[in-house]
Amino acid sequence: MAERRGRRLPGVLPGLLLVLAPAVFGATHTVVIDGMRFQPEALTARRGDRIVWVNRDVVPHTATAKGAFDSAVIPPGASWATTVGRRGHHEVVCTLHPMMKSSLDVK
Repeated sequence: MAERRGRRLPGVLPGLLLVLAPAVFGATHTVVIDGMRFQPEALTARRGDRIVWVNRDVVPHTATAKGAFDSAVIPPGASWATTVGRRGHHEVVCTLHPMMKSSLDVK
């Protein structure tokens, strides 16, 4: 019987990892930069989550939250990612286009 259990485990393990992965490794969120806007404009994430900014605009942008992260320049067609670690409310701005703003709440 132990041999059967050993054979079943590989089939169960991938499914279990899919269920537990966001809790253990964090989720991934995508923010699209397009039309001189961050979409979504407000995002809630947990510590350890990964945020990916994808620049679909025709000009470069940044994703900068003072004291938390700074992407530097994200060229058109490129992306940048960070894993959030600092809890709290973060105002995100494009330093090249200060009228572009969004917010990130990290729980």
